[in-house]
Amino acid sequence: MGGPMTTPHELVNPPQLAAPVGFSHAVAAGPGRTVYLGGQAALHPDGTVSPGSTLVEQFDLALANMAATLEAAGAAPEHLVTVTVFATDAEQYRKDLKELGAVWRRHLGRHYPAMAFFEVKGLFDPAALVELTGVAVVP
Repeated sequence: MGGPMTTPHELVNPPQLAAPVGFSHAVAAGPGRTVYLGGQAALHPDGTVSPGSTLVEQFDLALANMAATLEAAGAAPEHLVTVTVFATDAEQYRKDLKELGAVWRRHLGRHYPAMAFFEVKGLFDPAALVELTGVAVVP
């Protein structure tokens, strides 16, 4: 495999594939306790999504919720081995990539796990524009 280590996980990015930007093609997880994160949307503590909020604003709160959930489970951002992004507008997501990257780094640093993105017709909360799930392995 031979990729960089992000304690305790190895990022795997084969040279024959397109260079990843903001993600890794695979992560070889080190030994530890697995934490499965449920869908994290831009929910405030009262369970609501701010009407009229932008994709970037929602991604910011969803990542904050993900970081808080990781911490509550005894995990840290560097323990993430995969993240899946579900968004209702792929075109808007692509337009906002620079801002979304800055939001990611503010909450989760420069650890980029294996990632997947799916455009979906809708999410559980009709006001939600984005939802995140992930898996972390805590050493």
